[in-house]
Amino acid sequence: MLKIAFASTDQQKVDLHFGGAERLVVYDVSPGRADLVGVQQFFKAEQVGETGRTGMTGTIDDKVIPKLEFVDGCAAVYAASIGSNSIRRLMLAGIQPIIVDEGHDILDLLNEVSLALVYGGLPWVDKAKKKAGASTPPPAPQTTESRKLVASIEELE
Repeated sequence: MLKIAFASTDQQKVDLHFGGAERLVVYDVSPGRADLVGVQQFFKAEQVGETGRTGMTGTIDDKVIPKLEFVDGCAAVYAASIGSNSIRRLMLAGIQPIIVDEGHDILDLLNEVSLALVYGGLPWVDKAKKKAGASTPPPAPQTTESRKLVASIEELE
């Protein structure tokens, strides 16, 4: 099972820049299934000068830290855009940053990961599976939202 985060306004489409995202959604994905495990709202960060942003307390804060804390333990983060500094920080945390076209359907991405868990083909999924196999993750919390995903090529026919 892999935890995957998405920068999304509506929990349906990837449509936000990671650093400026006002909402992140996290799913636990396993072959044939995705369970919603978290949705986090963030305060809108606004530019202050050339290097700072206002955020949670109205002071100049690093807007990415709360997002990095929320996605801790995720194998990947999908976003419509990710700045180079955030890419570096995600990778240092062991999280694969993935940029997709704005409006990309989350269900399609979840199905892609589900199939990759079964058949391989996405290098970051293969790497994350090996890493997850080395440790036993805690059981996923029961959620009110679960999605059935494609788990075999036969289901696509």
